[in-house]
Amino acid sequence: MGRPRGFDEEAVTAAAAALFAARAYDGVGVDDLVQQLGVHRNSLYKTFGSKRGLYLVALRWYSRHVLVPLADRLATGADTERCIADLVGRNDLDLLLLAAVERAPADAEVASVVAETLQLLQRALDRASADRGRITLSEILGERLRARAVFAPSDDDSVD
Repeated sequence: MGRPRGFDEEAVTAAAAALFAARAYDGVGVDDLVQQLGVHRNSLYKTFGSKRGLYLVALRWYSRHVLVPLADRLATGADTERCIADLVGRNDLDLLLLAAVERAPADAEVASVVAETLQLLQRALDRASADRGRITLSEILGERLRARAVFAPSDDDSVD
């Protein structure tokens, strides 16, 4: 009989999703995961198989626990403006956005999760905005990308 798992898999998955959302897949190394998640390297590999395995579990968890409830809230049409403001102003879309541009072109499983989630969100937006003009997910993603990419150059960063 094996030892019981010494960590909460759901909590580790949520923390990994937040880390990947903040720094992207390529910006997070296994050492970062071990240090930030408080999970031993062997436990991480035994549970998730690899960094990619953890990434896929985290992406699916994030879609199911963060974006599906958001889509459900949007689809009701109640407080649509607040939901859209949250999508642009908070980091709820960051992992999806990063997965779409960084991993989906090179990983069919990631591409599938991204495509399904984008479709779900667009359907919710279509229902929410049917009576006041269509709002596209592309517009929201573009605004979130711009909000995430705000850069205030210092004097050292100026181009001559």
